[in-house]
Order: sequence, then C-alpha cells, then structure tokens
Amino acid sequence: MSRYAAEYLETVGALVQRVHDEQLPILQTAAERIADCIADGGLWHVFGSGHSQLLAAELFYRAGGLVPVNAILDPPLSVMAAAHRSTWLERVPDYAEQLLQDEPLQPGDVMLVISNSGRNAVPIEVALGAKARGATVLALTSVRFSRSVGSRHPSGRKLLDCADLVFDNYGADGDAAVRIPGCPSAVSATSTAVGSTLLQALVAATVAELQRRGHPAPVWHSANGEEGERSNAAYVAQYRDRIKRL
Repeated sequence: MSRYAAEYLETVGALVQRVHDEQLPILQTAAERIADCIADGGLWHVFGSGHSQLLAAELFYRAGGLVPVNAILDPPLSVMAAAHRSTWLERVPDYAEQLLQDEPLQPGDVMLVISNSGRNAVPIEVALGAKARGATVLALTSVRFSRSVGSRHPSGRKLLDCADLVFDNYGADGDAAVRIPGCPSAVSATSTAVGSTLLQALVAATVAELQRRGHPAPVWHSANGEEGERSNAAYVAQYRDRIKRL
C-alpha cells in the first residue's frame, strides 16, 4: 500500500478518535435536543452547500437513518449542477432567506448547518434564519480553520458564532490533509469522512434517547428488503406532505 494512502487512513482514524474522546458529551446533548423535537412531532432539518451538501444527504432517506429529517438540498448550491456557481452562490447575502421560506421550519425544530470553513453568507444566514424561527441550531465545522479566516458575511460572524451547539471535524486549514513531495497542494480532504462518522454517531445517540424515553424511533429500513419496502412506504405516506423531497 502507498504510504500516503496509509497516512490518510491514519489521519482520518486519529480525527475520529478525537471525536470519540472529546465530543461524546455534546453528541449526547444534541441527541437530547433532536429527541425532544421528534417526540413533539417536529422535524430535524439539515443543510449544506457545495460538498457539505453530501453530508446533508447522508442523513436523509437513508437505511438506518431517522425518518423525520428534512434535507435542504438546493440544486444551485450543489456541485452537481455547476461547481463554480455553487462556490459563488454560497457567498451571496439574502439567498438563504429565500430557501427558508420554502421549507417547513417551525418553532421547536432542529436545524443542522454544515460548513467546513463556516465563513460564507448562506450557511451563516441559514443558521440565523432558523434561530429567528425558534429552532435549535447545530453546526458542523472545522473550528480551527474557521477561526483562521475572515467572515464573508456582512455581520462579521461565522457559523460557529451562530449555533447553539458546535461540532468540530478537526480538519486542517483548507481541509486537505496529506502532503506529497512535488505536489504544490495538500490532497485528500477529511471533512466528509469525519463528518459522516460524527453524524451517524449522532443518529445512533438520538435513536437510543428516543427508545430510552419509550418513544419508538421512526427509522428507515433498507429498501432492498421486503419488510423494509412495506415499512418505508408507510413512512413516506405519513411524512410526504411535510418533507417535500420525499
């Protein structure tokens, strides 16, 4: 195996271990907030732009995932539409307010905003807009990277300044983590791998908290099993009017 491949795997493993060692208390606190929301009939909203949108999709309509998740997957903010445009658009003030007007966000809901740098206008304004609507705001970001750069929002704030609870992916400045001789830039980003692991841990903690309270957790089954197909169809019928991307 290439020693650089091994270096990347070791780096990701070490970052996940830091999540385990340092963030289990905040994972439990967040799980309790999400469990409160779901038990009261609310929704857990998740948002990311650019590659952070991959992590929002990771929590949505996923086997083993919670059903009452509303992923805000705006096509213009996705790299799948026009990558350079998504980079530009996430810096535009007031765009987020237009997004939120089309989402079923209610007081008591939870909003998770994912942004590695936490410096661009759209994720910051999604967090601020969700808080103004009475939602609990969670952020997933690279705290060190975010603190090393300036804000692109008129207020001067960053995502980590706007959230009730902040998860740290411990990413290096610029996200890429491996240096290879002769290559002018670091390679191999860690934010998706570490972020996905952290968020799936949050799902497990939330389901466990709901079950502890005697509130059966609504969880998607694999659509490739017969029982899962029937169970999922019932959930789709129940939530279709509330989660528009179902």
